Amino acid sequence: MPRTPIWKSIADDLSGEIADGLYLPGDKLPTEAQLAARFGVNRHTVRHALSALVEAGTVHTRRGAGAFVAQTPTDYPIGKRVRFHQNLRAAGRMPTRQVLSFTTRLASPEEREALGLKPDDQVHAYEGLSLADAQPIAIFRSVFPATPFPDLPAAFEASGSVTAALKDAGVADYTRAWSRLTATLASATQALHLRIAEGDPLLRSDGLNVDTTGQPVELGRTWFAGDRVTLTLSEED
Repeated sequence: MPRTPIWKSIADDLSGEIADGLYLPGDKLPTEAQLAARFGVNRHTVRHALSALVEAGTVHTRRGAGAFVAQTPTDYPIGKRVRFHQNLRAAGRMPTRQVLSFTTRLASPEEREALGLKPDDQVHAYEGLSLADAQPIAIFRSVFPATPFPDLPAAFEASGSVTAALKDAGVADYTRAWSRLTATLASATQALHLRIAEGDPLLRSDGLNVDTTGQPVELGRTWFAGDRVTLTLSEED
């Protein structure tokens, strides 16, 4: 009976440990050096085993970061109503957000055009990190016209919810007027926030939300980690 190649035996052992829950989706595996010491082999043999797991879709590697247990991407609908917490809960994930900054500043030319603002108009800019089950999945920037919503920062600080803050400002409902999806690569700072490698793929979503009269209320841009989210087009009313 032919002997099982050592690399395959290592791959089978690691695959079994992943199946048994010793390593969960998104977890980092031990380094090549640690695995080589554990199994008493050289790093080339470990690399062969990890390559087999990558080919099987069990793990994925990031240059300079190591090998990670693969996970099923979260379905994230992009439609008329894009609500982060609702989308994540519908996918069976626990949503949280981390505020990176909430400032008031002059609008950029792009923001002025999208929101219909004048050259000296200001905006409230909210930047943050979106997490699913405590794992970062996206970085976002939401920009709101400051003149019609002067108290938005205070309302957001009190509620922690953009939807609630806008409701306090008289916006009973808002929907997506348009969306644009673009593929891009992670910058060094984006990679740091998302715990990925610089140059890893990102999915960028740009969108404009309007109130029931068609007045722009929010210009948003979100960078999703490419292997953690599947953006789906929704046709809901």
